[in-house]
Amino acid sequence: MLTGVQVLLLGGDARQLEVIRKLSELDAAITVCGFDGLHSSLDGAMHAEFDESLFEGVDALLLPAVGTDDQGLIHAVFSDREMKLTEAHFARLPQHCTVYTGMAKPYLRQLCESRGLSLVELFDRDDVAIYNSIPTAEGALMMAIQHTDITLHGSSSMVLGFGRTGFTMARSLQGLGAKVKVGVRRSEHYARASEMGFEPFYMANLLQNVGSIDLLFNTIPTMIVTAQIIANLPSRAVIIDLASRPGGTDFRFAEKRGIKAMLAPGLPGIVAPKTAGRIIADCLSQLIMDDTIKRGNGI
Repeated sequence: MLTGVQVLLLGGDARQLEVIRKLSELDAAITVCGFDGLHSSLDGAMHAEFDESLFEGVDALLLPAVGTDDQGLIHAVFSDREMKLTEAHFARLPQHCTVYTGMAKPYLRQLCESRGLSLVELFDRDDVAIYNSIPTAEGALMMAIQHTDITLHGSSSMVLGFGRTGFTMARSLQGLGAKVKVGVRRSEHYARASEMGFEPFYMANLLQNVGSIDLLFNTIPTMIVTAQIIANLPSRAVIIDLASRPGGTDFRFAEKRGIKAMLAPGLPGIVAPKTAGRIIADCLSQLIMDDTIKRGNGI
């Protein structure tokens, strides 16, 4: 239980509703900002105006999937009011407070470092990333179906990267009967992809492998689908880039060549916000509980 734990939750989207519900069930004291436009009630949470005084006595500060933008602004789907984190806000936080977010930009990292506060980026965790890869893959398949005139069954599909998202993406395509090529960098990934029935190749040989594909799914967050690669794609090909912004595709050249290319980060929160919210809520509640136990034991 989280009885007596003071939680401040700022902004976010429908995923945060599941977080609030879970923490409320565990009896945490929850204060929320950025939900004034929500038409349903938030049982177990207290609404408040964004103010420096809210940060006093907080044990856990919960921020959205992307904590803040480069200027400190917090994204809030359910509010039109601006919320901007500053050093003055963080100066009110107790030293033991932990800041939780999906991923942090340098602005938020600097705020935490300047005050010596612990920062936890949930999307860096293997468990969260693996669970999130499921709605990501489902969303990518939905986009592929919407933007092609062929079935995925029998299609020639390529997945770049064989990490947590790439693995699930490739397996999902295979399950629908696609012929799947997988671009890897590591020999153990090559071996695993081969064992699973994919057609692996090393990324150094990407150019030689794109000449006849229908769909390209990129999960690598660096510029990998360059103009040279796009120039060698069939005109029918569709690119779905699942990497975090700005993605790993030369979208300008793709448009110039008439290749359909889409950047699709954050699919879990778009296609399955309730499931994505539960994933975050389960992880957060356990982390806060562990942190509370450590503080109680003086660790």
